[in-house]
Amino acid sequence: MSPLVESLKLKDGFIQNLEYHQNRMDQAMTELFPELAKIDLSKEISIPESCNSGLFKVRVLYGPAIEKIEFEPYRFRIIQSLKVVRHESIDYHLKYSGRRILQELFAQRGNCDDIIIIKNGFVSDSFTANLLFFDGKKWFTPETPLLKGTKRQFLLDQGIISEREIKEEDIPGFEKVGLINALIDFEEMPVIVMDQIVC
Repeated sequence: MSPLVESLKLKDGFIQNLEYHQNRMDQAMTELFPELAKIDLSKEISIPESCNSGLFKVRVLYGPAIEKIEFEPYRFRIIQSLKVVRHESIDYHLKYSGRRILQELFAQRGNCDDIIIIKNGFVSDSFTANLLFFDGKKWFTPETPLLKGTKRQFLLDQGIISEREIKEEDIPGFEKVGLINALIDFEEMPVIVMDQIVC
């Protein structure tokens, strides 16, 4: 079994939404290692001086204990088109570092930049992000994500987005789609118009 991973956003020496990552890590530890004490991320992550300015991804690999903490500069990936792909049994409710099935689905994108994964007829996630759908007035996120992302939960808690059931056949009824994750804020997310989505 591959280790679990938390990917955190480090911007100008400050880790964003640390409490949301801590909560998700606690939930994973409770499910997999209920007999063990929780890991305190705030005590485990020591920010190198070289990472005090700019944007970095902090990658925490862990199991029963922390295995490795990596810091790497983060650059936004350009996403302008999406391909709908389907998988009926994919399970990624825990954030494992091993992503073989996701990578296989991503390989089906053809000439598109990313994917919309459909599971049992319902919209879930993209390859590395939660999805948001705009109906002309409000942004919605599917209530059936593969992984409940930390930025997704933050935006729900702030009332910026709402959850709703979104089926594959509902996709054309929206105006555009956005992609968010721990490294991509709502204000800077890629936004894809509907004619750039291949069903």
